[in-house]
Amino acid sequence: MDVSVIIPNYNGESYILECISRIYPQIDRKENIVVVDNHSSDNSVALLETHYPDITLIKNEKNFGFAYAVNQGIRSVTTDFVILLNNDAFARPNFVRKLYECINQNENIFSVSSKMLSYSNPHLIDDAGDQFNLLGWAFKMGEGEDSGKYQKHKVIFSSCAGAAIYRRKIFEKIGYFDEKFFAYLEDVDICFRANIHGYKNFYCPEAEVLHIGSATSGRTKYSHFKVKISARNSIYLLYKNMPTILLILNAPCFIIGFFIKALFFLMIGFGKSYLSGLLEGLKTIRSIQRTKASIGYFWNYVRVEWMMVKSTFFYLISKFLKFFMKRYNRSRVREYNL
Repeated sequence: MDVSVIIPNYNGESYILECISRIYPQIDRKENIVVVDNHSSDNSVALLETHYPDITLIKNEKNFGFAYAVNQGIRSVTTDFVILLNNDAFARPNFVRKLYECINQNENIFSVSSKMLSYSNPHLIDDAGDQFNLLGWAFKMGEGEDSGKYQKHKVIFSSCAGAAIYRRKIFEKIGYFDEKFFAYLEDVDICFRANIHGYKNFYCPEAEVLHIGSATSGRTKYSHFKVKISARNSIYLLYKNMPTILLILNAPCFIIGFFIKALFFLMIGFGKSYLSGLLEGLKTIRSIQRTKASIGYFWNYVRVEWMMVKSTFFYLISKFLKFFMKRYNRSRVREYNL
């Protein structure tokens, strides 16, 4: 298989050896396993040099961020396909082969996302492909649901770069990961560009990984750093990829989305970080190079808009059903206790 694996690492001492051990037997040429270390201050590099001297190790002089690291790795290889893998993602058997078979079916496929399962509870899904809705929110499909669900191949808006395969030559046409993002939403951004250019992103349920999640940024769902950077990048994402006419058309929904998130983060103690991120995004927005709009991409923009509409309805309906089921289960428990 003409595949390389790129693993960005920053202080992944607790996970990196298990990550490598799971992917190691699935790659024939061990030098095609590339770890890009962002100046870790722990023993990550020493462990890799001791236990896996035959893989490729790129050592940076400082932490340049996820986007920079994966770009380094992609540019360092010559294979037709590259798999991006987080240092806290542990591949199950046949992970590489299943991703390769899926992406190799059609030249028009840019990326294929795996089924990411919770490391602490493998019976639950962590991510079954990413979607993007009219509120300006990217969200994980299937998060927290039973691992037996989402068993069909399907087109998705974006692949999660924590465990996905990409067609390397398409980077030359649509650009690489935007290093201005540093981390978070950079994978949605690049798949947004792929959609605009007429390529597709797929989900492959047979390719499975166990994922700890947020290992580098602190193993918590929210942190002040993550909330701020994600808020800033959400501004970048919309400005960069949407033509002015679509920004105007969708502006009411985006404003509602930002308002709801601001209220949510205010209630859980991250409001200042979220608002600070939005403000930074607006102040520095001119530093972002916009994706060049073209009349030739008209139907691609229509398709993107339709995907966002469908994702919005799916998101709202799924949230309503979860809320209804929680209320129903609580009422049943109270009834039983009576």
